[in-house]
Amino acid sequence: MLFVGVALLVAVGIGVLISSEFGGQLGLTHLQFGQLIPLVILAVIFAAGAFSRRQRLTSILANVAVWIGVFSAALVGYSYRDDLKAVAAKVFGELSPTSAIIDSKDGTATFHRGYDGHFLVAATINGSGMPLLFDTGASAVVLSYADAKRAGIDVSHLTFDMPVTTANGTGRAAVVTLDSIEIGGIRRLHVSAFVAERGALDGSLLGMTFLQTLSRYTVAGDTLELAD
Repeated sequence: MLFVGVALLVAVGIGVLISSEFGGQLGLTHLQFGQLIPLVILAVIFAAGAFSRRQRLTSILANVAVWIGVFSAALVGYSYRDDLKAVAAKVFGELSPTSAIIDSKDGTATFHRGYDGHFLVAATINGSGMPLLFDTGASAVVLSYADAKRAGIDVSHLTFDMPVTTANGTGRAAVVTLDSIEIGGIRRLHVSAFVAERGALDGSLLGMTFLQTLSRYTVAGDTLELAD
């Protein structure tokens, strides 16, 4: 029971430490209040041990050591929370480069360069998810034949009369208007795009008809940032 009680006490201590208003109500600064909490915890632990016949001194000391470590780790984590967020975002970006790291406050979506040296971003087009290759050399968003079908476009009624040059050589594409395209929380409606004929394009491209609607897009090192 002592272990559970201390756990609850530590949880409460961390919560009130985060709130600067609680310490202010006691007439203490945030720093002074933070220094007081560990002392209160230790006092409660020893008091509980003194009145419990089932707890040996070694057990009490072991509990003290464990919870000092827990509290210290929580305090350090809270103090360096911004740095830890940046590290977590970096790790997440490396493990899943197509997924966006979204900053809703600044209205930005950040992507990390893939192992092949390109930026492949996760997009939702007409409600269907698909990867798009970031390509400022493409004058428009270009969907492969397969991705166009995935986006609900009736490719059988398209007219492929627009000559295009792709990695597979010269081909033809059809002009379409996408109902919606969303990337990293940035959503645009009625976006002009091309659909490449069957076999002309292996993957779809994120081109200028979407990029030019952004306030900015920047590439710095291995990071791509899109700003709404």
